[in-house]
Amino acid sequence: MVHRIAEVEQAIAERCPEYSALLAGGMAPADADRELAERGMISENELLAVYARVLGVEPLDEEGFRQPERFDGITEEYLTGQELLPYRWDGEVFELLAASPYEWERQAYELAAFFGRKVSFRLAQRSLIERMISRVYQQTEAEERRFPGDDEHKLRQLAGEARIVRLVNEMLSQALERNASDIHVEPEETQLVIRFRIDGVLHEYLNLPLPDYPAIASRIKLIGALNIAESRLPQDGRTNFQIGHREIDIRISTIPIMNGESIVMRLLRKDAMKFDLRELGMSEMLLAGFEDLISIPHGIILVVGPTGSGKTTTLYSVMRQLNDRRRKIITVEDPVEYQLPGLSQMQVNPKIGLTFAAGLRHIVRQDPDVILVGEIRDRETADIAINAALTGHLVLSTLHTNDAVGAITRLSDMGVEGFLVASALFGVLSQRLVRKICSRCGGSGNSGHGGRCRFCSGSGYRGRTGIYELLRIDDELRNAIVGRLPSGEINRIACRNGMIPLLEDGRRKVEQGVTTEAELLRIAAGI
Repeated sequence: MVHRIAEVEQAIAERCPEYSALLAGGMAPADADRELAERGMISENELLAVYARVLGVEPLDEEGFRQPERFDGITEEYLTGQELLPYRWDGEVFELLAASPYEWERQAYELAAFFGRKVSFRLAQRSLIERMISRVYQQTEAEERRFPGDDEHKLRQLAGEARIVRLVNEMLSQALERNASDIHVEPEETQLVIRFRIDGVLHEYLNLPLPDYPAIASRIKLIGALNIAESRLPQDGRTNFQIGHREIDIRISTIPIMNGESIVMRLLRKDAMKFDLRELGMSEMLLAGFEDLISIPHGIILVVGPTGSGKTTTLYSVMRQLNDRRRKIITVEDPVEYQLPGLSQMQVNPKIGLTFAAGLRHIVRQDPDVILVGEIRDRETADIAINAALTGHLVLSTLHTNDAVGAITRLSDMGVEGFLVASALFGVLSQRLVRKICSRCGGSGNSGHGGRCRFCSGSGYRGRTGIYELLRIDDELRNAIVGRLPSGEINRIACRNGMIPLLEDGRRKVEQGVTTEAELLRIAAGI
């Protein structure tokens, strides 16, 4: 076993050169592994993969994991110190979950004498073992710390516990590995539920003992520089976080609910965003029409759809394409999600009176060529945007409407005159995001060896693409807008003149094998 442990150390050192320095400094291998994981230089899953590959030991499949029962013959202190969890009897063998393999020979000797039978080990994440020890063996202690009140010092102590730090770090690492966009931390009546939003759909990741909630919530608040003692009011924060060699921007939102606070962390991966119009899933014909629209020197172009439909990504892709240093591009956003070189980006701050309308009013004095308004929310913003478009500026913005024609109705509802809409509006792009069939399993959710596909976590989908409809305002449509024709009639004119509806674009992607009929039907429910 000793020579195999040396192989483990060598494999980790090849993955993380800093590992050798930790060992040379006198740190024990298990402690060095833990240090690397806590620094975010290697994830627990990556460590387990190294152990498993070198030692030939199959790690625990958490999909089939069942919480073990409490074993009263062994203390919680011993299990915590050894990072072990009694798991199950297997004939004459007692199986334990272990976070690392370095002490297996000694532990096997001690535990075999204690149990009076053979002992085997299976690798499992340290965070899983710690959670189960907390759930199964520490319930009484945990109940005592369930409601720490507003004692900031105590909350900081809870948030600084090594187990909690590792748990939150691993939660972030797993979210990135699974390509999640958001993490939802939700205290319920009897448990703490953590869910990931992956490709627009929420998936349950963890159920934790409710007494762990104050420590986890406080840790997340500390990361986001929020007030950890405040739980009665909503809070917003942001931070940059390093996980391995990846840097992510985390937006944190908290709101008070009946059982504590609902906490949502939005993960913005700077390394994953290309902002390329050709990568968004537009058909060649639609892309050509849209590129033609954004090449005009003035007018308004709107991107519409519900929250989470990819509008911001589309607009950033437009900005990136237009940003050739010959144009002055200024944005006013809420919030600024990504910083792009060459753009002057302004974030609204209603607390000091810097609204979209106020920001836009000052932007037009900055001699811009292109203006991006994060969202047209009211009549004042709409009026200033239209005035900017009519005086030689290209204005891009978003609206929350179900389809392209709905943007015309929405502007009318705000009180904008029809002749102004007809004069300033040049085009509307409506969009939704649909999940793509997993490229590894072909949508079956299976790995090909009978197990679940790890690339898509068994869902059959991995990644998303857009479905679109592009409304280009021609003379016939301008007359229809000025004449206040019903939206249904305007839609018929647009389709007659070449607009392909959203669902038709979606059906074409089903036929091309990009997505499924079931996924299209799921999205169609909101159209």
